[in-house]
Amino acid sequence: MSGVVFPSGLRLEGLGRHHPRRRFQCGEEAVENWLATKALQHQEKHLSVTKVLVDADAGIAGYYTLATGQVDFGDLPSEVGRELPRRQLPVAILAWLGVDVVQQGRGLGRLLIAQALRDCWEAGKTFAFVAVILDCLNDAGKAFYVRWDFRELPGRPYRLFVSAKQLDKMMAGR
Repeated sequence: MSGVVFPSGLRLEGLGRHHPRRRFQCGEEAVENWLATKALQHQEKHLSVTKVLVDADAGIAGYYTLATGQVDFGDLPSEVGRELPRRQLPVAILAWLGVDVVQQGRGLGRLLIAQALRDCWEAGKTFAFVAVILDCLNDAGKAFYVRWDFRELPGRPYRLFVSAKQLDKMMAGR
């Protein structure tokens, strides 16, 4: 299956030393600081992978970071965890996502999350996981992800998930 089509003049690529990470500004200090100070370091240590959306001037228009992790079956809603082993379960993590302030309002966040979810789905063909999980920084972020069918984990209003089964349905267009 093909990936998401980004607007002309923008291309998605793996984060490298040559990318101007410290110039990225999205209005969320934590998202900016992660890209500037931790993303490349974590990628080099094989803790996460960051993809950057690069504009025609080689600036970073947006980015997302994916990682893997585990969640206890008891942290999942009963309808998801009901048939799963009672242990730590593998999950994909959408760790970070941001769009530069200059590029905001163009739908790039929507395209970046679509590609991040597609990357997770593709990876799930090789490395299984039960859900994609993310942590929201605030209510605005939460509202954005809820539009993508992410739901709250029980008792964790800012930790959201979409089950692997739901992700399969999304990718099938259902």
